[in-house]
Amino acid sequence: MKKLLPKHTLVALGVSLGIAASCTPSLAYSQDSALEHITVQAQKTSQNLQEVPVAVTALSGDDLIETVVKDVFDLQNYVPAFGAFQNQSVTNSGFSIRGIGTSSQNFGFESSVGLYVDGVYRSRQNALINDLVDIAAIEVLRGPQGTLFGKNTAAGAMTLTSVAPSHTDTDGFVEVLAGNDSLLRVSAGASFSLVDDILAMRISGFKTDGDGYITDATSGQSLNNKNRSAIKAQWLYTPTKSVSVRIIADYGELNERCCGALTWQNNFQANDIPGKFGTDALLSQSTFNATIYSNDDFFDFTTSLSQPPISKMEDKGVSGQIEVALNEQWSLVGITAYRAFDSIDIVDTDFSDADLLTATNDAKQQSFSQELRLHYKSDKIRGLVGAYYFSQNLDLTFNTTTQSAFDSFFSIAGAELLPLANAIDGLSASTGGLIAPSGVAAPSNTVFEHTANQEQDSIALFAQTDWLLTDTLTLTTGLRFTDEKKSIEGRYTEQGPDIDGLPDNRPNIGAAITALNEIGVALSTGTAISPTSLSALAPFQQAGWGYFFLGSSAVLPRPDLNEAIDDSQLTGTLKLAYQAGKNQLMYTSLATGYKAGGTNTDRISPSLDATFEAEKARSAEIGLKQDWPNYGVRVNVAAHYSTIKDFQATTFTGTGFNLQNAGDIHVKGLELETTWLMSANTELQINASRTLANFDTFKQGTCWVAYSWHTGIDDPGRASPTDPYCARDGDRVGFEPQNSLSIMLNHHFLVASYDATISADYQYTGEVYLDDSNDPYKQSGSYEIINARLSLQLEEWDTEIIVWARNLLDEEYIARSGFDVPVQEGKLMAYPGAPRSYGISVRNRF
Repeated sequence: MKKLLPKHTLVALGVSLGIAASCTPSLAYSQDSALEHITVQAQKTSQNLQEVPVAVTALSGDDLIETVVKDVFDLQNYVPAFGAFQNQSVTNSGFSIRGIGTSSQNFGFESSVGLYVDGVYRSRQNALINDLVDIAAIEVLRGPQGTLFGKNTAAGAMTLTSVAPSHTDTDGFVEVLAGNDSLLRVSAGASFSLVDDILAMRISGFKTDGDGYITDATSGQSLNNKNRSAIKAQWLYTPTKSVSVRIIADYGELNERCCGALTWQNNFQANDIPGKFGTDALLSQSTFNATIYSNDDFFDFTTSLSQPPISKMEDKGVSGQIEVALNEQWSLVGITAYRAFDSIDIVDTDFSDADLLTATNDAKQQSFSQELRLHYKSDKIRGLVGAYYFSQNLDLTFNTTTQSAFDSFFSIAGAELLPLANAIDGLSASTGGLIAPSGVAAPSNTVFEHTANQEQDSIALFAQTDWLLTDTLTLTTGLRFTDEKKSIEGRYTEQGPDIDGLPDNRPNIGAAITALNEIGVALSTGTAISPTSLSALAPFQQAGWGYFFLGSSAVLPRPDLNEAIDDSQLTGTLKLAYQAGKNQLMYTSLATGYKAGGTNTDRISPSLDATFEAEKARSAEIGLKQDWPNYGVRVNVAAHYSTIKDFQATTFTGTGFNLQNAGDIHVKGLELETTWLMSANTELQINASRTLANFDTFKQGTCWVAYSWHTGIDDPGRASPTDPYCARDGDRVGFEPQNSLSIMLNHHFLVASYDATISADYQYTGEVYLDDSNDPYKQSGSYEIINARLSLQLEEWDTEIIVWARNLLDEEYIARSGFDVPVQEGKLMAYPGAPRSYGISVRNRF
């Protein structure tokens, strides 16, 4: 493991501190020593961050601007124990909190981290890939939030709040952000008073374009490029002081080439087994002339594909929120929303320039939600009761298609099957065609299509109350009942040359060899050929029989699917907060949460259950929030322990996704957030987390693939050599680092009478496993990133200029995710982290 603060890091931070010490203090930018008062909605009511017994990180819109957070992936640098990751496409992205997250590869999965935008639940987190523009605040709540936020918050919740319409004329802006790789983002927003103090409107939007940092050598195009835009219109109607109505309509679209995966381990030749060659050796031959890469090429950011990936999304919706103050104690809040999300992803799933496999994922999703809350507040009681309804329809069409070179690939890769086919052909010739010849084993241009239509309805009743027992002691109790119904219908077809559906019975090599011998004897003796023998040969006489020997459920027939689940859950919270004074809060809490069960929308083996159970979380937490205003110091610390039952896990094995209830896991950790106003002009922030997430029991986990292929060493979790699964008991949960640290230093000074700020960030991310298999070849080392910014305030023009750089020292790292390549055992691909980027942002306020 790398040292926590290597020499180059110390040098960078030392330069920043030196600047801070040497610059002349700016009286014009002088701060008092008061720590910032931050208002949050973590408990669905306005409260001071330092008085909320929840581990929550709050970032304002100004924070996002000043740190040049361009999207949610930049956000993870500033929130302890929070991760954001992206896989094959922009549709496949997800969040994690405290080591618990969910891949969105399967549309039947829902997230362990609930996402709420302007109070509306978003079931697909990919909506947040779009730039964070015109955001008033972001709150990340760590730990189960099963009372107020409901299902799919087993790990925590994230809320985003847009800048609301106002009647002032000072909240407008126009911003131009330009950077390397031809990055250009233009964004703007403004409010308009349509009727003074009664009706206001706000319009905001952005357009982003830019090249990617990975090159597809075949097409010459860049991957991971930017081509996205969105617009949002809002209306705020306040006919009286006690009534407020806010309407939001938004539309966004994206059309990008995402995401570029690079070779982390090739399989040209096994590392530890002389003479063992893999598919890379085959694809390098003249029949295919594929370009072969190795680990040494990984950070050249170059790949070769038969077609670049395509990711398209269209996200739109409308919501309305009404707030009515009934009297001084009672108020009513209602939020109604409709959303539609369409996406299409096309991926070259052999990840090479050989024409082997491609996949198309076309999905349409519509949802409706309604929340109603009644709030109460008195001197001794604060609380709310509410009801929630969520309905969603999902229509999915997924195609896996073999390309032009696949039949040639199979004829060589599956050469051990050819003698059987040749024997059937010889028998056919000797009988003058009386016995049919063998079919084409794996014909190219075969389409394996499955459709999934899922319907979902969820109803919840909830209540939470703060009991002010004394002036210093508050007890919080909360309870939520949720009833969940889901149903799925799946249809599976196989269409190709001479293929109109594959037979349900798997070809049996042993039976076919026996049949050939029996038929040979029958022909030589003139006796009748047994129908049993003919039946044993029949599967090999149909086109497509070779697909059964690829070991991938993605190309195997299965019966149509018609499944349903009906589940109800009771979740809640119990918190005790002690506030000795206005500058200190100590709290302890117990909380439960759950992630809904679901239906598997993939084409899976008929032997596997198409439904999976709900994921249930229980968590205990103790925390301290302490301010020392005389010294300008704030320290928030939380220690937590969680158990999750029936954890929903998915890992790609090269032959398909292993999606199931893994068993139980436990998570424990410590989080620290500190702020120190070192002087009137200098601020230091330190965030750190230690998170240990391990499987208690996971009996049918994914086995090692690449490591075993290269070394001949079998997975020690495999109980029997024939078992397809391996126990992962005691292993680490994948994708998540155990340690993370961020340090941010800001210093304010004068440049020719203009206020300026120089900032430096340091982020350390510990080593991770790239999936849940804990394959030794999928362990990625720790890495460190330094970001820097210099901003200048031109007050007479209401303009701010920021020169910025991310990953200033061009650190090379993997973005937490890797996978075994389909039908290419021993080969690993991974997604590289973004290299150094830099640019300038100019923002004019009006």
